[in-house]
Amino acid sequence: MSAFPDNDPLPGDAASCDALEQVIVPRARDVGGFSVRRALPAQGRQMVGPFIFFDEMGPAEFLLGNGIDVRPHPHIGLATVTYLFDGEIMHRDSLGSAQPIRAGDLNLMSAGRGIVHSERSAEGERGKPQSQLFGVQAWAALPMSHEESAPTFVHHERSQLPRISGEGKRVSIIMGQAYGAASPANFPHPCLYAEAVLAPGAVLPIDDDYDERAIYVISGEIDIAGDTFGPHRLLVFKPGDRISVLALTNARLMLLGGEPMDGPRHIWWNFVSSSADRIRAAKEDWKQRRFAPVLGDEKEFIPLPE
Repeated sequence: MSAFPDNDPLPGDAASCDALEQVIVPRARDVGGFSVRRALPAQGRQMVGPFIFFDEMGPAEFLLGNGIDVRPHPHIGLATVTYLFDGEIMHRDSLGSAQPIRAGDLNLMSAGRGIVHSERSAEGERGKPQSQLFGVQAWAALPMSHEESAPTFVHHERSQLPRISGEGKRVSIIMGQAYGAASPANFPHPCLYAEAVLAPGAVLPIDDDYDERAIYVISGEIDIAGDTFGPHRLLVFKPGDRISVLALTNARLMLLGGEPMDGPRHIWWNFVSSSADRIRAAKEDWKQRRFAPVLGDEKEFIPLPE
């Protein structure tokens, strides 16, 4: 999805919980009747592991004939990680990929040196009297060794992702490994990304496998060491401690983290790079239409922001 100009998310209220390093409150923005909450990057926190953008999309309801239309736009130096809870999006890109993304699927597009894609509501969804869309799109920065690699696109259906159930919780491993299971998705930097759905009273342990870890509360209320947190909060943990999350209500969480990235990144619009010069070159390439077009969606594009 294309980035929109906006102020950074805000740090939240000071947390008394010793396990927490930062609480981030995302700022919501309406994008044509579609709400997006961006939790990363934030003031004082550019990344958690490789995750440099984190957007909660929706929930949104569309009437007959309506939907989202994110026109073709470019990326470099990152991988888009799209995961839906409800609805369907049609992904097309300059590699020739044309893939519907449905709830529980993983859509992993690695931009490398450059790719263009569009994201639109599927025609079947537009034909429904009322359709919904709800999910998360994260951007993971590529390590320096892969910033100029060839772009790739991989799709894993819901049935291909490991799911661990029991004791009032269900965890889907989207990227990386946890709880004795590993995702089939390959990413060139150690990381974890998972969805956890908890019943009231369920306890979710979060091990200290990575120095950088966080959870984003999609819905419900949780307790961590006696402190309560509600929806739309990114809770960034201190390194080195095993965390236990207690669900006070039905709750849905996203777990994200990984090893620290190999240096800070420059971010401008849809471009991420360790080099400011590379960002400037990508801007000129898009302005001069040097990127390959999206096959099957060549008529429109998002102009370079001025």
